[in-house]
Amino acid sequence: MNQKQKKMLLRIFIAAAILILLHFLPITGAVRFVCYMVPYLVVGYDILIKAAKGIKNHQVFDECFLMSIATIGAIALALYEQSGDYTEAIAVMLFYQIGEWFQSYAVGKSRRNISELMDIRPDHANIEQDGALVQVDPDEVEIGSIIVVQPGEKIPIDGMIVEGTTTLNTSALTGESLPQDVGIGDEALSGCINLTGLIKIKTTKEFGESTVSKILDLVENASSRKSRSEDFITKFARIYTPAVCYAALALAVLPPLVQLLMGVPAQWDNWTYRALTFLVISCPCALVISIPLSFFAGIGGASHEGILIKGSNYLETLSKAKILVFDKTGTLTQGIFEVVDIHHNALENETLLEYAALAESASSHPISKSIQKAYGKTLDRTRVSDIQEQSGKGVVARVDGHTVAAGNDKLMASLGIQAIACHTAGTIIHLAIDGAYAGHIVIADVIKPHAKEAIAALKQAGVKETVMLTGDRKAVADAVAKDLGIDHVYSELLPADKVKKVEELLEKKSPKEKLVFVGDGINDAPVLRRSDIGIAMGAMGSDAAIEAADVVLMDDDPAKIALAIRISRKCLSIVYQNTVFAIAVKFICLVLGALGLTNMWVAIFADVGVMVLAVLNAIRALLIR
Repeated sequence: MNQKQKKMLLRIFIAAAILILLHFLPITGAVRFVCYMVPYLVVGYDILIKAAKGIKNHQVFDECFLMSIATIGAIALALYEQSGDYTEAIAVMLFYQIGEWFQSYAVGKSRRNISELMDIRPDHANIEQDGALVQVDPDEVEIGSIIVVQPGEKIPIDGMIVEGTTTLNTSALTGESLPQDVGIGDEALSGCINLTGLIKIKTTKEFGESTVSKILDLVENASSRKSRSEDFITKFARIYTPAVCYAALALAVLPPLVQLLMGVPAQWDNWTYRALTFLVISCPCALVISIPLSFFAGIGGASHEGILIKGSNYLETLSKAKILVFDKTGTLTQGIFEVVDIHHNALENETLLEYAALAESASSHPISKSIQKAYGKTLDRTRVSDIQEQSGKGVVARVDGHTVAAGNDKLMASLGIQAIACHTAGTIIHLAIDGAYAGHIVIADVIKPHAKEAIAALKQAGVKETVMLTGDRKAVADAVAKDLGIDHVYSELLPADKVKKVEELLEKKSPKEKLVFVGDGINDAPVLRRSDIGIAMGAMGSDAAIEAADVVLMDDDPAKIALAIRISRKCLSIVYQNTVFAIAVKFICLVLGALGLTNMWVAIFADVGVMVLAVLNAIRALLIR
């Protein structure tokens, strides 16, 4: 609870205590009036000031104006009737402020997740100069600089670890509570907290382009993109508030005039009281406050889970997602080649891998690196000689005096060696030793750990169609799609082909259904823009993809997509509940107030009670399971 909320709560308690005390004091006349004005001004002076400022700035019709007119009118009516009953007017202001306090508390609670993100903004970066650490502004650090991050400090700028090992707390970025062990050569993202060892990082981005800066920019600008529901409420309030003010004025004036014309004594006090009750009931606080608060809470709850939604309009659209289109590499797969199998080997697996790794030891190609990684031992390059790399085919080398050929079927054909075909999807590296076929190694892009569960969760969430688009070969793409349970797959596509395919899918779907594309690469940026909702992978995704996307998954976990959809649907459900509930109660109470069947106490419930219930309901958008 902040200072402002504490002061408001104190004013509410003081005003309530004075009001209760005055109820038991036998005072009358002017003294009674003055005494009762004390709690009224204690609890309502800021509302009166805001109403006066609104009138001065020609922005008359708002809730402060309604509350001021209703309570001042009730006090004036009590003076006119000489009843001395000022309790209703003070109670209206008191309960209105209680509602405002609940609203303020709820906003503060929903902002907490956002402010936790703001806490990841680093205050400084450590640069080593003349053997001493010097703190500098992160904005002053250039790309390629070496920065030092000590245990307990936040990483200020994205970079690569060049010295030291440590454990990083990445929860502020990804929502993942499990710390991550990193060492030399690993990427270090800004905003992570260094938990254990001292590390040195070579910066790869400027501070303004680093992960932490981009996240904060996304969050800070999220509220500027309003949903259709919020726009409707804003426009509704602009028309509704002056309309009810004029209706209340008509209610106070027209019936007594009709009574005079009919020769019946005009009941000015009765109709004025009804008009004041009508004003209190009519205040649109529940709608104006709870709807934006619901969206804000939804965005805050999602950010806590490592899902950054750039605006409430995207949150609303995401709730209608029915078609999910995925890029393959880096989205459903890790984008890392690994040895997944060895077939028809005439030697032991380890021996075959050893020969292949030694033959490929001079190459920096990802396929070669994956074979060397699978072998997992230090390579003695002195055992290798006469390396001949044949472009587009593979490599032939002398290993321990044996002629080793490692490559595709074209290499085997050029050497007159009969290769055994492989029916497993992936990249096939055939191996021949001294002219005899020795077997082949299957290398494939590894599917992400939670990808299969993610597709299943999406179908449980009501997504009716899943599609995969990829530039990869058909056999590989079909195998991945079958393994994951994806409905349709389109392979061997260029970036322009992906856009064309998404446009075809957009034309086929109904207007109420929304298409979501999930990608991570630079070539995915056009498709992310073209789809109804674009979701980018935030950890390994390209800057272009993150910029083009409407939603960013900070830990690249596809399982978070179903969670994002559930959050959006829960948020929209709360918005609809609040809208229907508030309008229905208001309408019923307005009719009863106009007919004189309710008093100020019912009006207080209709205004403040509905607002408090709607605000408490809105807070549920923060509670994500």
